[in-house]
Amino acid sequence: MDKQKVFQLKCAIQTYAWGKIGDNSEVARLAKNADPDFKLDAQATYAELWMGTHPKGPSIITTAGKMGQSLAEWLEKHPEALGQKVKDRFEGQLPFLFKVLSVNKSLSIQAHPNKKHAEKLHKDRPDKYPDNNHKPEMAIALTPFEGMCGFRPAEEIISFLTLVPELKAVIGEESAEGLVAAVGNHDDSSIQQALKKCFTNLMTCDRDVVQKQLSVLVARIKHMASSESSGVQGEMLLRLNSQFPGDVGCFSIFFLNIIKLQPGQAMFLEANLPHAYLDGDCMECMACSDNVVRAGLTPKFIDVPTLCEMLNYHPKPAADNIFPSVKHPSDPCVTVYNPPVPDFAVIKIQIPKAISIYTIEARDSASIVLVIQGEAHGSSSSLGNSQLQLQDGSVVFISAGESVELKLASEEMLMFRAYCDL
Repeated sequence: MDKQKVFQLKCAIQTYAWGKIGDNSEVARLAKNADPDFKLDAQATYAELWMGTHPKGPSIITTAGKMGQSLAEWLEKHPEALGQKVKDRFEGQLPFLFKVLSVNKSLSIQAHPNKKHAEKLHKDRPDKYPDNNHKPEMAIALTPFEGMCGFRPAEEIISFLTLVPELKAVIGEESAEGLVAAVGNHDDSSIQQALKKCFTNLMTCDRDVVQKQLSVLVARIKHMASSESSGVQGEMLLRLNSQFPGDVGCFSIFFLNIIKLQPGQAMFLEANLPHAYLDGDCMECMACSDNVVRAGLTPKFIDVPTLCEMLNYHPKPAADNIFPSVKHPSDPCVTVYNPPVPDFAVIKIQIPKAISIYTIEARDSASIVLVIQGEAHGSSSSLGNSQLQLQDGSVVFISAGESVELKLASEEMLMFRAYCDL
């Protein structure tokens, strides 16, 4: 086996249209700081930094002697670096994809299929669904971060049907009354069926009807006092309509919870959960997949029938969509985010200025570490006399069973580490 088991990576940047522009992007800031070859384009939309082995954005090893080799290629030759349990469970593949996102305008209303459904979509329509893996994912806020996630409590949706007649016009009087009746009967199954009918009617409504009603609503909100417009999500609707004029997805704010995360808070997006990121910077970790079913707020391929059929229509309050983190029982620097999937977990490592030497502990899984803030010199038994020079934007791959000792060269340090917790 290759003696060196810890090395730095150069990672792919995705310039999707919804990304933050130029040096306003956290993705651009990290890339510029860590990569001397990076040339900032002040007009480019730097949306995502990908850390992992996905073929659409593979990470490249930058350590001397391995320059130009992808992490995927190295792992193919050294699968034991994954850790025995990970290697066996995921057939020699790194099971997660780690990202930084810088969101300037809304991403699409979307959901991700479960593993079985992903395989079927890929088999039936490989041109539209080229990835056969599921894509559970978790977002951890780096800045105040805004998104939509899961269906609102049905009572909130009914309230909007009263306050926003344009919404009732696009979903239909019969469907609206059906939801009211289901809530009155206190039957969860009936509520979910009625909610499915309402949302499907919205997403399949004639485009001319949607645009007409949205135009009426936008004009009405512009003449409201701010206190009145806040009750109908006025600011959010105007913002989304300015980004995607006349798009049916603008009405989704009356169905989906609007989540506002503070730095360090997270939301976990399980299979079939409707969501859309709206604004801010976050860490994101997911199964190694790019499998998305979309239905609004996007110029990309949309698949309304598939999305409406697959969604989880269980309504719950916004607060229930915030995923709880836990402090590590013996390391006060570590906060753990461990979702109910085998593919990935994430820890936040926040080292205070009182600590000058810190050890990133060995795990029985391969891991990827990103430095958000701070500087340090890193050493490991497999590095010999060589050292890692870490700073904002540095990305490090750590093989299973390897620890890394850091000597801090800054007062504080903030890092995130993705791994597989089996």
